[in-house]
Amino acid sequence: MTPKLYASAAALALMASAALADGHLKFAPGEGAFSWDSYKTWAENAPDLSGQTVTVAGPWLQPEDEVFRSVLAYFTHATGAEAIYTGSDSFEQQIVIDAEAGSAPNIAVFPQPGLAADMAARGLLSPLPASMAPWTVENYGAGQSWVDLGTYADKDGADQHYGFFYNVNVKSLVWYIPENFEDAEYEVPETMEDLRALTEQIVADGETPWCIGLGSGAATGWPATDWVEDIMLRTQPADVYDAWTTNDIPFNDERVVAAIEEFGWFVGDDAKVSGGAGAVATTDFRDSPKGMFAAPAECYMHRQASFVPAFFPEGIEFGEDVDFFYFPSYAGKDLGNPVLGGGTLMAITDPSDATSALMEFFQLPLAHEVFGAQSGFLTPLKSVNPETYLNDALRGQADILVNATTFRFDGSDLMPGGVGAGSFWTGMVDFTSGKDAATVATEIQDSWDALK
Repeated sequence: MTPKLYASAAALALMASAALADGHLKFAPGEGAFSWDSYKTWAENAPDLSGQTVTVAGPWLQPEDEVFRSVLAYFTHATGAEAIYTGSDSFEQQIVIDAEAGSAPNIAVFPQPGLAADMAARGLLSPLPASMAPWTVENYGAGQSWVDLGTYADKDGADQHYGFFYNVNVKSLVWYIPENFEDAEYEVPETMEDLRALTEQIVADGETPWCIGLGSGAATGWPATDWVEDIMLRTQPADVYDAWTTNDIPFNDERVVAAIEEFGWFVGDDAKVSGGAGAVATTDFRDSPKGMFAAPAECYMHRQASFVPAFFPEGIEFGEDVDFFYFPSYAGKDLGNPVLGGGTLMAITDPSDATSALMEFFQLPLAHEVFGAQSGFLTPLKSVNPETYLNDALRGQADILVNATTFRFDGSDLMPGGVGAGSFWTGMVDFTSGKDAATVATEIQDSWDALK
């Protein structure tokens, strides 16, 4: 058996020094804000897997691939098993080929649930250990959501828990400039009612509340789908959202139409949007947040996912020059705090003892903290120490995740491509250009029917 972490501080330090000298461990055990105690306890009881190998394949390329390998090093250090990760930019095609040929890795990292569900139905995945579903419910923010998102029908049609989510992202964010809010004496809204009132107050003050742009080349329209999805989760129970994404309720259902109209309340008024409502469809989404940074400000808020800082002006410092708040829920709807986003899930494609042990390891806070300390990694695991995140922005997003009551994937990603990456996009452009919500929704439903 390879050396484990012992209770003795001297032994712990000695082992850490040796491991670091070999270049195996990124962070010295016992140092920093990492959750060493739970790792030490697990390592002391971990099986001796010396001589065994566990393989993982996924979509992570540089620099995330090396960061993930630095996580796996702690598993190897505790068990003696060799853990090998292989990243590919054609992962989604390769994993199917390998699984059908009987040469799949032990664990596959899927960028979204669709392909995993398809492979489960074909008998190409193995269910996770039975303990992982109740563990997820107990230890993840919005835990039942993650179990539901990782549960698919097997080849006999029976539901099984296949997917363990690891490294997720948040879309339910509104970005703003703290200094602008302070100068105008505006407060960050805590409810959707507050956000609507703030929107109206900014207009009453002669200013423009929102910057919104839908332009994205051939993908023009997708930012509006995120708005509608977030609003659906805030106006309807999660099961209605799910039924909408599968077309178990039609796209022109009155509840969906109402969500589109709610989006229209924000986007359809010239006074509420920088450049006026007519400019929304033609403003590139990458340019739309820049109005917040203009002097004087061209808008006060921009709703967009966690990636949007890539399009902020250079030299912008989070927490000082820009910040975000949770796109809030309605106090009067009693639907909790839903979060829209995405994320990667791990599934077993070739079971083994070492594979089961590695899945156990991924339940440790350390397995998340080591990744989060080096990259834009987020986890809904409540026991992760927020201090270990790379920056304050990630800490704030993680706080939203662990306090969520419901999590759902981007609805357009779950719909057939011809709808989610087609008529839904173009329909939102038509809506922001003046077509009424009911007509747009019916046209989208017609396109869905044509695919059946």
